[in-house]
Amino acid sequence: MLGGRRIVLGVTGGIAAYKAVLLCRLLVDAGAHVIPVMTESAQKFVGRATFDALASEPVRTSIFDDVDPIPHTTLGQTADLIVVAPATARCIGSYASGISDDLLTAILVATRAPVVVCPAMHTEMWEHPAIQENLKTLVDRGVIVVPAEEGRLAGGDAGAGRLAAPETIFDAVKGVLIAGDLQGRKVLVTAGGTREAIDPVRYVGNRSTGKQGYAVAEAALARGADVTLISTVTMETSAGIEVVAVESARQMHEAVLERAEADVIVMAAAVADFRPTDISDSKIKKNEGLPEVLLEETADILTDLGGAKRPGQVIVGFAAETDDLIAHAKQKLERKNIDVIVANDVSAPRVGFAHETNEVTILEADGCQRHVSLRSKRQIADEVLNTVIQILAR
Repeated sequence: MLGGRRIVLGVTGGIAAYKAVLLCRLLVDAGAHVIPVMTESAQKFVGRATFDALASEPVRTSIFDDVDPIPHTTLGQTADLIVVAPATARCIGSYASGISDDLLTAILVATRAPVVVCPAMHTEMWEHPAIQENLKTLVDRGVIVVPAEEGRLAGGDAGAGRLAAPETIFDAVKGVLIAGDLQGRKVLVTAGGTREAIDPVRYVGNRSTGKQGYAVAEAALARGADVTLISTVTMETSAGIEVVAVESARQMHEAVLERAEADVIVMAAAVADFRPTDISDSKIKKNEGLPEVLLEETADILTDLGGAKRPGQVIVGFAAETDDLIAHAKQKLERKNIDVIVANDVSAPRVGFAHETNEVTILEADGCQRHVSLRSKRQIADEVLNTVIQILAR
């Protein structure tokens, strides 16, 4: 997700410094190259050996105790992003005033990289006008501030000033680094399960709710794409997404092929493989006897897209399976002539249809294969788009 991105993780002297350990692990697990920088006070709360073990490089603590004669300049120039968590009142004040009285504030003043500041302090300090004015100064200069939250504080108190959760800070960092990487790209997404009519009342359908497709559309929009969503279900979407409503596999087939010039196509919809050969014009009555419903195959949208795929276009399919997940996904990937298959075992707990979470294996046509453990569907969407970005870059 953050493969190779150089992130300076600044840790200052607050009780919330222990949360920076969790943030460090999240960043490293996402593929980032993390360089921890601790203030003298931070080392009184968390031992530097912890960050030495978890980060990508040993902890830096001083301008003068480094083999690099100008570490603040080097780190400031080479960082893709700097995040300070926790950021104490002292650190915020020094940064806002341009005072470089330690290695961390020197790096902050010497960098042109994006900076994410995550305040943490007692409520009285958080609400002090000087703190709020300093934060406003930083925001006006383009610094991203992850606001403090309400909750338990040191000494048994509770109130505003608590450091945001590591996951919240991680999402903010991720948002800064991946924002715009689909800028200028047209992305077409499908969502929901198709309905194949038997009569005006009944239909053949499946359990897909469309949540994963909508998550992909929102994630693509957040990354700067021009997004069109073809959906069989209605859910709230951001204003920038064009939504095309369809119901049947035939309607989705037509809508997709009309827009198949997109740079990226993500077929997250669960399209019916079969439909009734005959549709009754009126409701079939129970007292008329047991009806005979004959089925025929629907058009294969992925196969048609794969057959017409143009150079530089990326096509992603989904494979919802209940057994032999990888084998079936590989067969589908090869048979459809597409770039990526996102496979999930919908019989597993909290995976697939109707859930807020998903767990997938992402398989690429070149043989690359990556498992993504259980997480939110929005996080799954970003992992899928990260794969797309890598393919576009190649």
